[in-house]
Parts: sequence; structure tokens; C-alpha cells
Amino acid sequence: MLKIKDLHVNFGGITAIDKISFEVPKGKIISLIGANGAGKSTTLRTIVGLEKATGGSVIYEGQEILGKGVEKIVKSGIVLVPEGRRVFANLSVKENLIMGAYNIKDKQEIKGLLKHVFEVFPRLSERQWQEAGTLSGGEQQMLAVGRALMAKPRLVMMDEPSLGLAPLVVKDILEVIKRINSDGVTVLLIEQNAKAALNISDYAFVLETGRVTMEGAGKELANNEDVKKAYLGKDAI
Repeated sequence: MLKIKDLHVNFGGITAIDKISFEVPKGKIISLIGANGAGKSTTLRTIVGLEKATGGSVIYEGQEILGKGVEKIVKSGIVLVPEGRRVFANLSVKENLIMGAYNIKDKQEIKGLLKHVFEVFPRLSERQWQEAGTLSGGEQQMLAVGRALMAKPRLVMMDEPSLGLAPLVVKDILEVIKRINSDGVTVLLIEQNAKAALNISDYAFVLETGRVTMEGAGKELANNEDVKKAYLGKDAI
């Protein structure tokens, strides 16, 4: 579904991503794990058009999308759930969700998408008229994911969805990721909680200083001694 080839990103002469290559097969959950500063978020932001690549290519469903505008990339079916949730604090939950469907003109289709999001997140249905800024951290993360689903994505990229959340809420978010995937949406996941990410991933890539240094099936990497030592020691799950 997505093929990254020799992707290179520089920021003012500093290499953030150093010619990385990896693939995301359709219908799978793929994780990128690594320490802070490894280039994980930059990779996602470059794929969706928020950062400019220095070189390489990003092929999505057979088409080169590198250099296309963010709106065109979102319309093509790729949606990013950003780190830190980034909800519109002064808008209601429902208004936030409708913002996610800005590319969709059919009001009946938007109603159907809202219904689906409320089925996935019953708590958002209960709080649909509440201002997003008054929600808990976990509820805001649910809202950020729900807003992404409103765009009818075929590929959802999630940047640190469990960041700052209580362990019980993290489990809820991970279950939602698995449900989204079982509904036919491909997932590319960045998750600081590497153990949790690997446990739900079909395949994963380890990034270090802008390079892919290791790859393998999620459970295989979860049992790899080097990965355990570097990334799994302090995980709560």
C-alpha cells in the first residue's frame, strides 16, 4: 500500500532521516519504534506532506505522492493522528469530528460517519456537545482518532497515541487501533511504549538516528534481546 524508498530529510544541514526504506502492506498494523529523535515523527510528517523531503520517494497505491499538498494526500486516503492530539479546544466534540470530514460534501455520508465513530467511541457520543478542551487526555485522544476516521482513511498514521495516558486508557486505545484495523484500515503506528506497539503489530521497523537498523514481525522483535534491552525495559504494558 505504501512504499518508502531512500527517503531523506534535512533540517538546516542536519540529517533527520537518512535514506530510509520500508513498506506498509495493505490491511496490516506496522510500527516504527525507536528513541526520541530517531526520526519517527518526521517520517510520518513527510509522508503526509507536512515536511519537505530532500530526496527519495513515497509511493502510495502505486502513485508517487512526495511533493503533493497535504490536502491532496488526505483526499487520497492517508490521515495523520498527530502527537499531542491537537483537538480544537473551543469547539464541541461533534464540531471537531465534523472538521475531520471537511473533504466530504454529502451530508448523509457525514451523518453515517458520525454514527460509526460514536459506535467505536460511545463516550464521544455521550459528550458530543461538550467543549473538546474540557475532555480528559484519554477522551481527547479518542476524539483525535475519531476525527481521523471521519476522513474515511484507507491508511491511518498515529503518532504516539498513548503518550501521557494512564495504563488502563492505553489498553483502550490499543483495542481501538486493533478494531480500526479489523474494519479494513491499514495502520502505521509510532508508539513510545514499544512493547505495547509490538504486541499488536504485524511487522515493525526500528529507527536509530534516522536509519532503519532492524526489522521483523512484531512478536519476533518483542522477543529480541537487543530490542528488549534498548526499548522494552521501562514499558508499563
